[in-house]
Amino acid sequence: MTNPEVALLMLGLFIVLVLLGFPIAFTLLAMGVGFGYYAYHQGHPIETFTDIFNNNIFYLLNQNTYSVMENPTLVAIPLFLFMGYVVERANIVDKLFFSLYMAARNLPGSLAIAALLTCAVFSTASGIVGAVVTLMGLLAFPAMANANYNKSFASGVICAGGTLGILIPPSIMLIVYSAIADLSPLRLYAAAVFPGLLLAGLYIVYVMVRVWITPSLAPKPQMDDVPPPREIYWNLLVSFVPLTVLIALVLGSILGGLATPAEAAAMGALGGIVLAILYRSMSWKKLKESVFLTAKATAMVCWLFVGSWTFASVFSYLGGHDIIAHWVGGMDLEPWQFLILAQVIIFLLGWPLEWSEILIIFVPIFLPLLEVFGVNPYFFAMLVALNLQTSFLTPPMAMSAYYLKGVLKKQIELMEIFRGIMPYLGIVILTMVIMYQFPGIALWFPDYLFGVYIP
Repeated sequence: MTNPEVALLMLGLFIVLVLLGFPIAFTLLAMGVGFGYYAYHQGHPIETFTDIFNNNIFYLLNQNTYSVMENPTLVAIPLFLFMGYVVERANIVDKLFFSLYMAARNLPGSLAIAALLTCAVFSTASGIVGAVVTLMGLLAFPAMANANYNKSFASGVICAGGTLGILIPPSIMLIVYSAIADLSPLRLYAAAVFPGLLLAGLYIVYVMVRVWITPSLAPKPQMDDVPPPREIYWNLLVSFVPLTVLIALVLGSILGGLATPAEAAAMGALGGIVLAILYRSMSWKKLKESVFLTAKATAMVCWLFVGSWTFASVFSYLGGHDIIAHWVGGMDLEPWQFLILAQVIIFLLGWPLEWSEILIIFVPIFLPLLEVFGVNPYFFAMLVALNLQTSFLTPPMAMSAYYLKGVLKKQIELMEIFRGIMPYLGIVILTMVIMYQFPGIALWFPDYLFGVYIP
């Protein structure tokens, strides 16, 4: 077999092993080292025990590990994670959900709208899809079930809303993308603002129209215990405003050039602690849990990066990236055809894989082709970021559905959740089409803040 054929075998074997349930980070690491040992083999016989380790793959592994640990862009990840875990344990979300529900009580599907808004705000502060979906499953789903909402409809709202945090800044996914594509995280954050708001807005519009057409999906609950308007506004003020202000300050300091993402994340983590203290929900136990969970999630991300970069380096060294680039280049595509092909491939990869593996392994295959087809890399990044929403919503590996099923257990069947999230897949694709037709949705704000992008 030639080296490119070995690279394709490596890629296919990886997908098979992931589908069999092997841990992704360590599968990447093992396959990178295994195939890398073959790729970097020097051709000399192994005569002593030390000769076994006389291979450049071990040097590559060491360098990749060091590069991940000292990457200044990735420093923001544990700080944003810590902010999210602190906010999650500050009992802010339940107050936020109830106050938004009271404020939207006269709208069709008011509970679903409140759940979407809560998901958008909380997931923006957290950026942890599993945490958002789990918490909202415990908080919002019982409220919607008690109001006789259709279970499939309610589950779709929670799963779709819980994924917004990987798109709306400050997003951990965009930090990862900036490190992979060597793009400015500031411009990526600015580019993601309006696509994220557009997607969240379309979700809310869909809920209102769907309930207006089929009221039985979300019956209007009895409002026997509606507090007076003054109390509703006060609850909204003390729950919605502080968290929103914290997020706005973090994002504003980044986009305004006052702080790097890591510095803003550090201030956001401090702000989360201050909020938890003001809400009188901070305790040593909760702080310790937040630190431990942050360390656990950060370690997982770091090992994923080490494994993915080792895998991608070996895959590229064997000629895997070149053979795919030549295959795409030989198709003589127009730029719009290339964009559709790339997004279809990423969409299909979202079935078996999570966003992190798609970003680190497969997106770099397309990056060198952007210049060939004259595609703005920030516009392409926003298409990918929208597309990766589907990796959490596409059966059979729709992780948000499994997160929700994990907390609801026998209250709902997995197929009901899958049916509920299908319309939101269509909304994501519709948003991508709208953004393609009007690229200014993604490109106007970063060009306004930082000047027109020049390749």
